[in-house]
Amino acid sequence: MAVLHVTKDSFEKEVLKSDIPVLVDFWATWCGPCRALGPILDEVSEEVSSVKIVKVNVDEESDLAGDFRIMSIPTMILFKDGKPVEKSVGLLQKSEVLDLIKK
Repeated sequence: MAVLHVTKDSFEKEVLKSDIPVLVDFWATWCGPCRALGPILDEVSEEVSSVKIVKVNVDEESDLAGDFRIMSIPTMILFKDGKPVEKSVGLLQKSEVLDLIKK
């Protein structure tokens, strides 16, 4: 499943009302660790079909970033049944991303 880019307009449909867990990556184009995380999330999205992976650009979607109190990026939040259940701040390796979504 490809990584989706979501906005405040599509966030509710793609994340909060999703039938499966969703890993949301809050990122920005100028953030080096965020750019390093991108290919890792692409790999994970191709290997794991039980979790949807979406990205939120904090520069374009500052309201969403504020709603979830994103202070540092990259920040990933795992949502299940529309509720945040796990949070990770900083660059993770692929194995750590897989561990996060298995929780």
